[in-house]
Amino acid sequence: MIMHIDLNADMGESFGSWVKGNDEALLDVISSANIACGFHAGDPDVMAKTIKLAKKRGVGIGAHPGFDDLVGFG
Repeated sequence: MIMHIDLNADMGESFGSWVKGNDEALLDVISSANIACGFHAGDPDVMAKTIKLAKKRGVGIGAHPGFDDLVGFG
C-alpha cells in the first residue's frame, strides 16, 4: 500500500505592502494550501494571486478563516 502525505501550509497572509512569508517558493513544496480569508490576514489581491499560483502548480486550496482582527492577527 502506498502512503500519501498532504504537506499543507497557511498562506496568502500578506496585506498591502506588508509581506509575510514567501508563498510562491512554498507552493513548490506543498500539496495543499490554506488561503487566508481576509479577516485576520490577507487582502483581496494577495488572496487572488495566491490562489492563481496554487492552481498553476496543481496545489489544492482551502480556506484559512480567522477572526476579524487584522491588528491582532486574528
